[in-house]
Amino acid sequence: MTEIILIVVLIMSILSFIVMGYDKSQAKKHKQRVSERTLWTLAILGGGIGAYLGMQLFRHKTKHTNFRVGFLMLLILYAFLLFWLVKANNPTIT
Repeated sequence: MTEIILIVVLIMSILSFIVMGYDKSQAKKHKQRVSERTLWTLAILGGGIGAYLGMQLFRHKTKHTNFRVGFLMLLILYAFLLFWLVKANNPTIT
């Protein structure tokens, strides 16, 4: 079960990162954008780490307080979840 959660978080984070980059690219071209609802859904469903990293790398949605704070909180949540899962399955890690 732990491996499945790790894989889901990894895949969703990669997907969230890519979508953040795509949305930034679309914004620069003044073309159809990815909805904020989609960005939030990807982040909440496991992509919080990728969404935050994409936001920072692409400088996208950084002026929106709800994204800055929310994606940071999701990054922290998923980082703690991953650490806890790895530690629970490897008791030698301190």
